[in-house]
Amino acid sequence: MSLGYIFKEAMAGLSRARLASFTSIFSLFIAVLLLGVLARISYNGYEVAQSLKKSIDVEVFLMDLDERTTDELENKLQSEDLIQEVNYISKDSAAAIFKREFGKGGGSLAELNFLPASFRLEIDPDTKVTKVDSLVQQIQDFRGVDEVRFNQQLLQMMESRFRTVATVGGGLGLLILLAAVILVFNTIRLTIYAKKGLIKAMKLVGATNAFIRRPFVIEGVIQGLVAGIFAVGVMYLSFQYVLPSYVPQFGVLEWPFGRWYYLCGAMVLLAIFMGFWGSQWAARKFIKETSISE
Repeated sequence: MSLGYIFKEAMAGLSRARLASFTSIFSLFIAVLLLGVLARISYNGYEVAQSLKKSIDVEVFLMDLDERTTDELENKLQSEDLIQEVNYISKDSAAAIFKREFGKGGGSLAELNFLPASFRLEIDPDTKVTKVDSLVQQIQDFRGVDEVRFNQQLLQMMESRFRTVATVGGGLGLLILLAAVILVFNTIRLTIYAKKGLIKAMKLVGATNAFIRRPFVIEGVIQGLVAGIFAVGVMYLSFQYVLPSYVPQFGVLEWPFGRWYYLCGAMVLLAIFMGFWGSQWAARKFIKETSISE
């Protein structure tokens, strides 16, 4: 079968059921656009959450230790897989930090040198709160450790919120995808019914189901391609020019992985796949059911 014939028949199918084709393309456009917006916002939300997690340090306050014991404890902390970096803060450094943060009012207190030495630990931001808590309990039992502090409640809240957003967003995305694919399915079904007589005639002269099916599948792919291109265009213009003029915060949203073409390419490919899937599903089902004897 020539590519010219396949493409010609696919375009003819689009023109025969114009309203259904428009509805299908528009639904795919809305679905892919919403998923693209959701992906971009979710990516930035994830980046913010990771940044906040990096700023949450575990502080290990020490008893009065000699230099050798302090070095041994530092080496022990550095050997832990979850700890990315260990920073030692001496008593003098702690007093200087206290004085800098509290100004003149804290200068006299800082001179008392009452603040203990400590280690500030940077934890792998992908680590779950339960593992951090387990690590804290383990460090608490190390010799020479007086107290360990970290903001467990903030981490738990961040994990809970992000998990909720991911679950709701994923569920919404699946519903949107399913609705769009069903609309493509119905559009191709209408096109097949409109060409029912031609399909019977083709079967009478020996055409296979696969031969008959190809133009309908290409029709779905074209619908997906058009919807994907329009969705990418609308999202790009909205985030680059329209939305920042009303809400400046939208202007600082990053593209996933730092480049526009990753998300835009994924949106177009997703739209094409959805069009292909819906049309393939309909073509297989209804062309097979079209009997010559009917």
